[in-house]
Amino acid sequence: MKGIPMDQPQYVITPPAQASAPVLGSSARFPVRRIFCVGRNYADHAREMGHDPDREPPFFFTKPADALLTDGADLPFPSATEDLHHEAELVVALGQGGRDIAVEDAAGLIWGAAAGIDFTRRDLQAEAKRMSRPWDMSKGFDHSAALGALTQGPAPEKGRIWLSVDGEMRQDADLSDLIWSIPEVIAHLSRLVALAPGDLIFTGTPAGVSAVTRGQQVKVGIEGLAPLDTRIV
Repeated sequence: MKGIPMDQPQYVITPPAQASAPVLGSSARFPVRRIFCVGRNYADHAREMGHDPDREPPFFFTKPADALLTDGADLPFPSATEDLHHEAELVVALGQGGRDIAVEDAAGLIWGAAAGIDFTRRDLQAEAKRMSRPWDMSKGFDHSAALGALTQGPAPEKGRIWLSVDGEMRQDADLSDLIWSIPEVIAHLSRLVALAPGDLIFTGTPAGVSAVTRGQQVKVGIEGLAPLDTRIV
C-alpha cells in the first residue's frame, strides 16, 4: 500500500494499548509485559490458608497485564463474587531478563519496586481449589492488580509492609518474613519461563487477608516506597 513502509506490520483490528505503570518522580511510564504472582510466600499467611510453609517450594500464577489498576484509580467491585479479598504485596519490576538465572545474579534484573495489592475473588478461588481447577477467574479479573508508583532501584529486603481498610490495620509484617527472598523467587521463576524486561512479580502477601466491600478505602505502605491508595466502588 502506497505510503506505508513494507516492514511496518499491519493489523486487522487496532492493537491494544500498552499496559504501563507510573514511575515516582517521572512523567515517563514503565511498560508492563507480564504479571507473575507468588503464592503463599509468608509463613503466617500460608498457615492462615491451611498450609505448611516449611514443605512448599515457591509456586506461581499470573494476571493479565491489562489487569493493572494504577494512578490511584478506584476499583470497581468485580462481578461474580461476594467475597473480595485484599492481599498487600511488594512488587518488583524487571529491567532485564533471562533464563536459568543464578540467585546471586537475580537482583541485577530488578529495575524498581512498588507497593501492590493482589485482589482475589476468594469464593471463586475456594471453589476452584475444591474442584481442582485453575485460579484464573479468581485472580486475573479486571483491575485485580493494584500498583503504586514504581521507585527505581533495588527492591527492599526488609522493612514494614502494611495494609489498612478505612484506617483499620489489617495486615502488618516485615519484608524480612518472606519465605523465599526476592532473588530466590526470580531465580526459581527463570527456570520455568524466560523472564523479560517489563515483567512484574508480585512477591506474596503476609497474614491478615480479609474481605472488602463497596465504599471502603484500602491503603498499602511499604517502607521506602510510594504508598498505594484505592477505593472500592
